[in-house]
Amino acid sequence: MTVNLQKLSVGSESIQTLIDWQTHVVARRVAAGQSAHHVHVTRMFPKRRDELLEGGSIYWVIKGNIICRNRIVDLEETTKQGRRACAILMDPELIPVLPVPRRAFQGWRYLQAGDAPADLTGAQSGDDLPPDFRAKLIELGAW
Repeated sequence: MTVNLQKLSVGSESIQTLIDWQTHVVARRVAAGQSAHHVHVTRMFPKRRDELLEGGSIYWVIKGNIICRNRIVDLEETTKQGRRACAILMDPELIPVLPVPRRAFQGWRYLQAGDAPADLTGAQSGDDLPPDFRAKLIELGAW
C-alpha cells in the first residue's frame, strides 16, 4: 500500500520559488556528475521505505497549505554532519495539488494515500493565474 510524506518547504513563498530552488539543486547535482533528481536530506530514515517507493510522493506545505508534490524515486543512506541520514531522491517535476491546510510541524510526517490531496490538472491548476492572486485564493480558502 502506497504511503506519502508531507514536509514544510521552509523559505518558499510559492510553488514558483520551490521550482526555482529545486531547479538550482538539480543543476548543481548534474554539474557534479550526479543524477538529475531533486534531493532532500533528512536525519531520519523512513521505516516505511517499501511503501514510499510504491508510488509515494512528498507533499510540500507552503504558507500553511499543502500545494504541490514531487514523486519519490528512491531513498539512499547518506551522512549529514557525520551522522547517518536519508537522501530522498525525487522526480524534479512539481505537480500542483488541491490546496489543503496544514499546521506547522517539524521534520516530515507520513500521509496516507487516501488522505492525499488530488492533483490539479489543466485549467484547474491555476497556471494561468498571477501567482499573487492564486496565493490569495489559497489563503482565503477559496481554492
